[in-house]
Amino acid sequence: MGKSKFNKVLGGKDIFAIAFGAMIGWGWVINSGDWLTNAGFLGSIIAFIIGGAMVVFVGLTYAELTSAMPQCGGEHVFSYKAMGATGSFICTWGIILGYVATAAFEAAAFPTVVRYVLGDGFMKGYMYNVGETKIYASYVIVGCVLSVIITYINIRGIQTAAKLQKILTIIIATAGLLLIAASAVRGDTANITSNLFNMGAGGSADVKTTLGGILTVACMTPFLFIGFDVIPQAAEEINVAYKKIGKIMLFSIVMAVVWYLLIISAVAYVMPKAEIMDSMNNGLVTADAMAKAFNLDAMANVLIIGGMCGIITSWNSFLLGGSRALYSMGESKMLPGIFSKLHPKYKTPTAAILLVGVACFIAPFFGKSVLVWLVDAASFGCCVAYLFVSISFYILRKKQPELERPYKVKHGELVGIVAIVLSGFLSALYIIPLPFSSSALILPEWIVVGVWIALGVIFYAYSKYKFGSEFGSHIDVQLDQSLMETVKEEKAGNTMEEYA
Repeated sequence: MGKSKFNKVLGGKDIFAIAFGAMIGWGWVINSGDWLTNAGFLGSIIAFIIGGAMVVFVGLTYAELTSAMPQCGGEHVFSYKAMGATGSFICTWGIILGYVATAAFEAAAFPTVVRYVLGDGFMKGYMYNVGETKIYASYVIVGCVLSVIITYINIRGIQTAAKLQKILTIIIATAGLLLIAASAVRGDTANITSNLFNMGAGGSADVKTTLGGILTVACMTPFLFIGFDVIPQAAEEINVAYKKIGKIMLFSIVMAVVWYLLIISAVAYVMPKAEIMDSMNNGLVTADAMAKAFNLDAMANVLIIGGMCGIITSWNSFLLGGSRALYSMGESKMLPGIFSKLHPKYKTPTAAILLVGVACFIAPFFGKSVLVWLVDAASFGCCVAYLFVSISFYILRKKQPELERPYKVKHGELVGIVAIVLSGFLSALYIIPLPFSSSALILPEWIVVGVWIALGVIFYAYSKYKFGSEFGSHIDVQLDQSLMETVKEEKAGNTMEEYA
């Protein structure tokens, strides 16, 4: 047992803001048109229920494992206990891909939003093309400068980052709730009934087209729900009873699922499909829906401000999560030792934060074209990690039934099996091309994933060679007994309410 090197500074509201703020982020502003044109209103609802079910069941496994092993690294620790060093390396490398790709996505997305607000006049200083996308110096500078600022905030300490997160999450929620309320007043049910599903070329229901649209949107959902898993990454910095951590995590997931279902309903209710498609070509669908709901163009910018805050909350959370995962691998001798060093004053993993920050700094140089590549690469990495965590949950229920679990899920074996099936199904959709769905990764996305896999192989071989028998060495952190009181109560027979 070793003593934690981190400061316990995060309360319940902090970790809820980190998780929920990351999950609602910016995707609901920029992607609603893609959902409704690919799958229609009801098809999008079904797709989000599929993705939401996966993340709820996976979240249950995370909730139990985090309460039992509240140690920096989350997935790294869970998979190590169940599968050993190699399984842990693959799992953690997958979730880091999700975090780094998502953080880099935000760095490229922010100047895209600035362009929407300021118009094409913002794009100054043409540099080169990436495919058909022209890259301008003004675009790159905005993304790079903000990358430096967000990185600096995270180096200064998690408490500073959490304060920023709470403020921005409130702003996002306010903007979204204004859209939901206004659309309920000014919407038209005909807009929904005429856009229930994606129809075939003849305008009639086509099973392949409908199913393909639903699966395409379902594959987008893991990217949107990434964020709850940041909580176990920062477990050693949380000053909340271990059982309560699991409850907060699940509450944040449920709230995020409800949020996306309400946003889909609001946009579909207020905008007919033809306007949605026109908006996709000339603007941002959710922002245009806001303007129409209030019959005031200026309200589009109110929603955009909320969306910009969402970019920063997601960016902030994933830089935090990615750096902690890198730190945990460095501490276990799976990566070079520099990643396990903490800042002497701020107690933050500086080298790990800087590495994620560099990826964010580079992303704007690829322009808007990189956004879709990063979304799918991040989703695939997270689905693989979720699959490994779900398997770890099931193994540990069999292997260590005596393990103290302050938050214990009812019907654990069944929950584990469902989580494995759902996360495995979504992982497979990224790999196996289907004739009626565009969910599988395309060449640029496979290049992103392939480069990440190659880096993983290099780091794995290097660390194996350098550290030898120490590779994958793991030190459990001494648990704070004041946060374990619920376990004592359960042993005394006063079992508190369990959730499943």
